[in-house]
Amino acid sequence: MKRIYTGKRFIDLFAGIGGTRLGFEKAGGVCVFTSEWDKFSQLSYSANFGDMPHGDITKIDSNDIPDHDILLAGFPCQPFSIAGVSKKISLGRKHGFDDEKQGNLFFHIARILNEKRPEAFMLENVKNLKSHDNGKTFEIIINTLVDLGYDVQHSVIDARKLVPQHRERTYIVGFRKDVYDSVKFQFPVILDKGVKIRDILETEVDAKYTLSNKLWAYLQGYAKKHKANGNGFGFGLIDPDVDAITRTLSARYYKDGSEILIKQQGKNPRRLTPRECARLMGFPESFAITVSDTQAYRQFGNSIVVPIVETIAMAMLKHMNEYGQTDKRPAESKYARHPVRK
Repeated sequence: MKRIYTGKRFIDLFAGIGGTRLGFEKAGGVCVFTSEWDKFSQLSYSANFGDMPHGDITKIDSNDIPDHDILLAGFPCQPFSIAGVSKKISLGRKHGFDDEKQGNLFFHIARILNEKRPEAFMLENVKNLKSHDNGKTFEIIINTLVDLGYDVQHSVIDARKLVPQHRERTYIVGFRKDVYDSVKFQFPVILDKGVKIRDILETEVDAKYTLSNKLWAYLQGYAKKHKANGNGFGFGLIDPDVDAITRTLSARYYKDGSEILIKQQGKNPRRLTPRECARLMGFPESFAITVSDTQAYRQFGNSIVVPIVETIAMAMLKHMNEYGQTDKRPAESKYARHPVRK
């Protein structure tokens, strides 16, 4: 007998400012637990959801996490990102799973999956996750999830059809084999909404977002130098009357805004405002920005695109509705508890 799924309970790990929560709530899910260690992100999360997230997931006992149906986690990107890996190599530092502070955080996700046994999960990371360390990192992640008893599917999705930003991310979705039929989960087909960068721009913008002569001269000189050396480094200048989408918004945007600069008539280019960054990530107008511009840029640059999450969430809930079976849901999983590296 098929089960009807309503109000599926989920936990939101590495929650940031709640982009994943927003997407799953819009799809009908109910958040029962949140973890986020950054104090400024906690403030933004609390201001918008009324919940103060629990802190460092490495210090949270699984027994203190409520039972839930779906685990959600956008675990830290930097050890696996192209920019992050390049920077760490240049500094002679470790990256990937060898990164002492961030690379092992995936295994805390595995620990919770192992001990709480949710029916499904969705994980998000950078596109480069699949190719890091010649594919070995991704192989370890997928094999770990499969060994925990999940049927696992993954896809790289570009958000550009739902928001005016080129932003590719790896999404990994899994369903417990002892609860669901062996039908493979199909990632949703993303329909193009036709949103352009001009659609999200504010009409009145404070002069403080216009680049100073000194910074604009520096960025032009920096780009010229790297172009002469055959490198692709440089600023991304957007003409709203011509260009449809931007480059990827990053957490470093607060430094100089160079990846996304808006052309202005008779003036130097300007940065996006924090509200425009929120729109670029698909956050609703009702989302309160209560922190400094610096923190807001960091938070939106680190966040997830809300409409993409909502679309995947709807597909996951549909899959759960159609393929979950009560006679395959034992009180205790048939899969043995695996020792998980921490």
